Amino acid sequence: MDLLSLPPVAAVLDTAYRALMGLTHLLEPLAGSGAAAAAVVLVTLLVRAALVPVGVSQARAEQTRARLAPRLAELRRRHSHQPEKLQAATLQLYADEGTTPFAGCLPVLLQAPVVGVIYAVFVHPRLAGHPNALLGETLAGVPLGSSLVGVLGGGGASAATLLVLGAVVAAVAAVGELSRRAARPGGPLAPPAPETGAGTPAGPLAGPGTQRLLGMLPLTTAVVACVVPLAAGLYLLVTVAWTYVQRRVLRRRYPLPPAPPARPATD
Repeated sequence: MDLLSLPPVAAVLDTAYRALMGLTHLLEPLAGSGAAAAAVVLVTLLVRAALVPVGVSQARAEQTRARLAPRLAELRRRHSHQPEKLQAATLQLYADEGTTPFAGCLPVLLQAPVVGVIYAVFVHPRLAGHPNALLGETLAGVPLGSSLVGVLGGGGASAATLLVLGAVVAAVAAVGELSRRAARPGGPLAPPAPETGAGTPAGPLAGPGTQRLLGMLPLTTAVVACVVPLAAGLYLLVTVAWTYVQRRVLRRRYPLPPAPPARPATD
């Protein structure tokens, strides 16, 4: 079954297509041949602006998690050999404080449908029974429907095409890494985290597993930017840049509490 033929899906994609085409025509006097790319950037900015309240809630949740860090470290020490009790006690602590360890995932989840729609619009040659004129739009001469993996697999790509696509992927990875460093315990926007008895940072995020997951996010986003069309790559670039700036601004509005002094290790 072709999902694009389903009436609800076709209607959503056709609406997105017409909205992007309308913005493209509106921006042509200012952006010229890059009007469609500018339309994608504008849509990204509008989506992120609508998600500012979610970002504020996320910053508050990070502040709460940082305040709870000593109590989380104590729970890990107390239940170090009882993972089920540790999980239950951790979730109960978050519930008592009215927050969740997964609050930071909400912006990503809310944006996933938008990225999916942009991906679909710049991949399929026909949408809702009519030709997809957006596939003819370019940025610096590179079609917005092309991807780095696609052009490398097809062979014969020009140096200019590889430069544009590679620059977008590299920028996504670089800004994502800056955002990760700003968010981690001990980063430029966070106080240093003490060490627990097991050597695990007792920072705002609970547990080394979460830290490893966060460490992989910039790489994962960059890999996605290699595969998706250039238009979706532009969306990812703008959204990771927005995330970085927003995190810096909100961290000053909702600063993390100073970390308590590290307890000396015991034999």
